[in-house]
Amino acid sequence: MSVSEDTPAQGYPSQSAGSRKPRKPRIKKEPNPEARMPLIEHIRELRNRILKIMVLLLVGSVIAWFFLYLPVWRFIEAPYCKLPTSTLEKAYTGVTSIKNNGGCTLFVSSLFDGFFLKLKLSIIIGVVVTSPLWMYQLWAFVAPGLRMKEKRYAYFFAGTAFPLFAIGGMVAYFAMTKGLRFLLDLLPPGSAPLITIDSYISYALAMLMIFGLAFELPLVMVLFNVMGLLTHKRFARWRRMIIFGVFAFAAVATPAPDFMSMLLLAVPCVLLVELAEVFAWANDRRRARLGPVYAGLTPEEVSAYGLDEDLTTVGSDDDDAD
Repeated sequence: MSVSEDTPAQGYPSQSAGSRKPRKPRIKKEPNPEARMPLIEHIRELRNRILKIMVLLLVGSVIAWFFLYLPVWRFIEAPYCKLPTSTLEKAYTGVTSIKNNGGCTLFVSSLFDGFFLKLKLSIIIGVVVTSPLWMYQLWAFVAPGLRMKEKRYAYFFAGTAFPLFAIGGMVAYFAMTKGLRFLLDLLPPGSAPLITIDSYISYALAMLMIFGLAFELPLVMVLFNVMGLLTHKRFARWRRMIIFGVFAFAAVATPAPDFMSMLLLAVPCVLLVELAEVFAWANDRRRARLGPVYAGLTPEEVSAYGLDEDLTTVGSDDDDAD
């Protein structure tokens, strides 16, 4: 008996014209609770974050070019315009533009200085104005690789560093006039200083960076204490040298020789250093309390494993279980 061609062979399922094809088995994705990514994915994400940051800076710089340049420039120029008229007139004798402007005149040395000044200020303003947005992009790239405790430290240091830098910048702004007056009074009679816009901007940025970074010193000391590199005992031993170094740095960093300019920088820094010492004392006491519980681990290992969190809660749960 012959088997027809339409009859399926024994052991094989028949497939009619309208029947569905067998589905391929689904590939189950392996669990990835730590959200790990291959290296190429990290590079792609970094590229996307950098492109977003560049777009944000470009948009902020364009907005600053058209709307914020003149108000910010008047704000930056104000310390120079607050100089006594006699300080500038004795050097700029015979210059009509200065007399008409009340002594508040800055010079340019080439035709392109105005363009480059506006471009430089627009970029700086764009960086400052869009800082919350581009900093979020950086944080979104770094945060997935951090533990919860490391994230809390990052929030603390980022939330403290920027206010401290801003306070230092404000102090520098009020100290700029005294520094300018001192530097101009050093000129011999008959000299005519041609203060260009570039030199004035460089002076303003230098004062801002010096005062801003000086106010970050206590935060660095707190960071060293958290890392276990600087204990309160060592801190107390070096207190006099640290305070002396702060006053010496303030005397060198401030151009004006009067005590007021030096104290504007030194006194707030000393107060912040004392607050850092209080933090170091409290943190060392906390570590001392954790020492007997985990005698075989260093404070850094205790912190890395998260064993210094919710100890009272764990103890209370054990008591309830008993």
